[in-house]
Amino acid sequence: MDLREIKGIGDKLASRIINHFGSQEEFLRSAHNYEVYRLANMEGISQRRAVEIINTVLGNPTEEFLKTERSVQIYEEIIQCMIQYASTDYARNRVLLLSPSKDPHEIKKNLEMVMEAKERVSQLPIDDLKNLLKNVDFTKISKPKYDTSKAILVESRDDYTRLMDGGLNQHAQILSISEVGSLDEFELVVYVYREGVLELEETSNLTMVNGDVEDFEIVPEIVLSYYKDNQVLLENILNIRKILGYESVLGDVLDILKSLESSDLDEKLFDDAVNHAKEKADKRLEDAIKKVDLSGEEVLDLLNKSMPPKIQEIFNHILKDTIDDIKKDTGVGFDPFIQKYPLEIDEQELERVKKQEIGKQEVKSFENRVNAASELEVIRRDVEAEIKEILEFDYQFTLGCFAYFYDLHDPLLSDGFSFKDGLHLNLALEDPLHVQRINYSLKSPDNVVLLTGANSGGKTTLLETLAQISIMSQMGLPVCAREARVKLVDELYFFSKKRSLDAGAFESFLSTFMPIVVREEEKLILLDELEAITELEAAVKIISSFINFIQDSESFAIIVTHMAREILKNTDVRVDGIEAKGLDNDYNLIVDRTPKMNYFARSTPELILRMVYERSEGKLKDIYGKMLERF
Repeated sequence: MDLREIKGIGDKLASRIINHFGSQEEFLRSAHNYEVYRLANMEGISQRRAVEIINTVLGNPTEEFLKTERSVQIYEEIIQCMIQYASTDYARNRVLLLSPSKDPHEIKKNLEMVMEAKERVSQLPIDDLKNLLKNVDFTKISKPKYDTSKAILVESRDDYTRLMDGGLNQHAQILSISEVGSLDEFELVVYVYREGVLELEETSNLTMVNGDVEDFEIVPEIVLSYYKDNQVLLENILNIRKILGYESVLGDVLDILKSLESSDLDEKLFDDAVNHAKEKADKRLEDAIKKVDLSGEEVLDLLNKSMPPKIQEIFNHILKDTIDDIKKDTGVGFDPFIQKYPLEIDEQELERVKKQEIGKQEVKSFENRVNAASELEVIRRDVEAEIKEILEFDYQFTLGCFAYFYDLHDPLLSDGFSFKDGLHLNLALEDPLHVQRINYSLKSPDNVVLLTGANSGGKTTLLETLAQISIMSQMGLPVCAREARVKLVDELYFFSKKRSLDAGAFESFLSTFMPIVVREEEKLILLDELEAITELEAAVKIISSFINFIQDSESFAIIVTHMAREILKNTDVRVDGIEAKGLDNDYNLIVDRTPKMNYFARSTPELILRMVYERSEGKLKDIYGKMLERF
């Protein structure tokens, strides 16, 4: 796929996208992973535009289905209702890319998934999962960390070039035999040999590996850093998988990482052990030497700086015990003392021993890390698959929570539109005692209906509810109705109130509405309040013609209007009504929001006037009272 050939992208934008992602292939990979946020991070690209571009790349037909700004807004309101339950960027991006379809197989497949997710959500600890999921994302890509305490030693120029090309020089210094100096300056030297030409057996900080090994057997951090940088993520994934009852390799991964936790040599341990042993030995020497009787000849020996046998024996005995004490404290038996009283610490010997033990420890740690890297490299794909599975779970969990909390039910595909106990999404989370569910039907032969009735009676809410049910059904989502039958259409038009049809607006009306009726695509058209201010008779004739065209097609329409009486003089069309019955004790309109079919509902100016009258005071109330008298 060439970006420049995709409709709506163009050469300039395509070039910017390729520069942003580094290549066209990387952008396409990102798009197929639903990574909206990466495109939205581009300067000048909003989230909505990013969604449009990726939808275009994926072939999603949202723009072809939603034909007016209000229908797009209703779609986006549905998306926002869902997205509030998403915990991960992955789930949010998948929701943003949910698109209406006309493919019954795809719709049924997605619907079954959401209904299964709804059932599953009802049995899961939702809050616990959401707390864990909010810390879940794709794994971080680790950047190499350069370690100045380590070096890689190679024999051949070919190995030197190979390791440089492989980027191992980003982890540690690579040395060739020809330029090797003192290896003591490094805590660890990894000798990558072919012939083994160097005699380095006495070098405690050196380990040898064959030149044919994998790169991670020379620098195990190539593998280990990925796991260490993502350890918290892996812990969260494991906890989620335990809750869901999924099998996992992550327990083994975390055990391996725990076994590698720092076991660095504590140099202070050696210093403390030597100082403590010296203090103890000095006290013993003092006590022992006080008890020694020296002959004149032995005193002369002392004057000649020769150690008398009696004194040497004391030193030998006490130093032997002292070395045993040091070994007990450090694990290493060595003599760091110069025979004097008090004893003097041989700092060079102490540093030599510490450096030797650090080297041994580093070699042992290196071998453990290589073994761990070998095990972890084998299961890397399994780990990535487990993470992807949980990200996919969050997407399904998001839709399941939406369906569960909004009490959504699966619709049936039909040849018309009807629903029982339907509810607008904005009301679905309200107290059930304070909202009225509604029933409605729109199907052949009455594929066009005029909707009349009370102001504030719910006509707009009914249209929006039907639009929501239509859009959600074609997205493969359950709907906010106990029962629903939905026809799959090619296009959805929703025109918001109010559209004036005065003389100067006729041309605009004709150019907007009439092309709709000549299109062969099957449509659902929702017109909210067509008002004629002037030229009423002409407006009615045009609207009647519009109705007749739709009646003769496979499309459906609801038109909210106060011109129903006039329209009925020109065409035969079903009229439904929502009627106010009166005022309650708080002077609010009492309305049965389920339309009565084939019923011409009265408007409610008298009731509204009475409501305003009851809520007014003083002179204003008197004026409203006089108006009421005229009724």
